[in-house]
Amino acid sequence: MINQVYRLVSPRRFEISYLDQSVQTEDVIVRPTYLSICAADQRYYTGSRGKEVLSKKLPMALIHEGIGEIVYDPLNEYPQGTRVVMIPNTPIEEDEIIVENYLRSSKFRSSGYDGFMQEYVFLGRDRFIILPESINNEIASFIELNTVAMHAITRFQAKSHNRRTTFGIWGDGNLGYITSLFLRKIYKDAKIYIFGKTPYKLQNFSFVDDAYLISDIPETLTIDHAFECVGGVGSQYAINQMIDYINPEGTISLLGVSEYPVEVNTRMVLEKGLTLFGSSRSGYVDFKKTVDFLDQHPDVVENLARLVDSVNEVKTIEDIVNTFEKDLSVSWGKTVMKWNK
Repeated sequence: MINQVYRLVSPRRFEISYLDQSVQTEDVIVRPTYLSICAADQRYYTGSRGKEVLSKKLPMALIHEGIGEIVYDPLNEYPQGTRVVMIPNTPIEEDEIIVENYLRSSKFRSSGYDGFMQEYVFLGRDRFIILPESINNEIASFIELNTVAMHAITRFQAKSHNRRTTFGIWGDGNLGYITSLFLRKIYKDAKIYIFGKTPYKLQNFSFVDDAYLISDIPETLTIDHAFECVGGVGSQYAINQMIDYINPEGTISLLGVSEYPVEVNTRMVLEKGLTLFGSSRSGYVDFKKTVDFLDQHPDVVENLARLVDSVNEVKTIEDIVNTFEKDLSVSWGKTVMKWNK
């Protein structure tokens, strides 16, 4: 079967590759329908990852957030047209201790391995989750980002103490929004605080108890646990601010990606007996848990609708470029592609 793959070959330049892929497997064939652009995709698109990284990764199809419809199931378990969310992490081994997204051998789509910008995607039978009708296509397109937050919260629950009365989330972007929204629903009686630097972004967090500019935090405020959703150079300032305001023996969950090492006030980490842990990506279990969570809480889905900045129909390579360029001007929210390839 000939499959068209839309690969980034150099910054801001896409080309079509034609791959002959076998249908003589148990893989399910999915036609992508809605895709969402992530900041990581933009770093490849603009070339900001650096020449050395790009030379190793490209050419490569971008996008690791997306849904599609099943067009062929060799085992006839799923009918044509079944909506599914596609799982980008692809493990090739199992470990009794290390989960799939931390195995160094795992492949991740749109990071050295072709992403979902294809005519058809061939998925292992454990690499997708059936979507319920309660989640519309636009919101479902970025479920992967939701699973990152869910994965971090699950890890937090396993590593933290049981005093969970106040939470602080640093970062007023998409991931900070989703993380604080999930914490609000899971810990109904807790105080949820969001910390950011942009007033108009903080206005979107209507469900939290208080929103603070990082330059204007009350000196008397304290939190039990913190989530860092900043990334980049700003993560250093955020982490150290968390250390200042967190109560002894609290946990700090690190989610933001930084290209460069950051300095951390280890003296206060030691004095307070803090636990810092990282969370990255997600796996099948996180996708299943997230889809079930969203299906059970329609009010959460309604709040996620605020993140849909635009939906853009894509039929040509020019449409792809135009959508990526448009996304560069979006400071908050998600750019969705209606993938009609």
